[in-house]
Amino acid sequence: MASSDLSGLKTPESCTADFCLIPLGTPTASVSKEVAEVQRLLKKSGLNYSMHSAGTTVEGSWDDVMRVIGQCHAMLHQNGVVRIQSDIRIGTRTDKKQGFKDKVEAVERLLKEDEK
Repeated sequence: MASSDLSGLKTPESCTADFCLIPLGTPTASVSKEVAEVQRLLKKSGLNYSMHSAGTTVEGSWDDVMRVIGQCHAMLHQNGVVRIQSDIRIGTRTDKKQGFKDKVEAVERLLKEDEK
């Protein structure tokens, strides 16, 4: 059974998070302005990230990734968005270091084999 003392339990060294912030109550259905603001913040963070049609994938230390997602929330709130809902999926592994680009490239290699 796990110890009840959590003070020595550290967060994972690294993670990959796929997240989508959903601003609620914006004047229009379009949220491209808010998405662009989030992308600018991520660029300034120095973390590795990639935007896709349904959100953004970001990787780094657990603490850095969670911090930048929180900063995205805070920034949108400061810009007048009063409510934000987020979907976040986080992956960690301890057996090897693997970034999100590595995962995509592994599948692409397998698919390329189908062409032979």
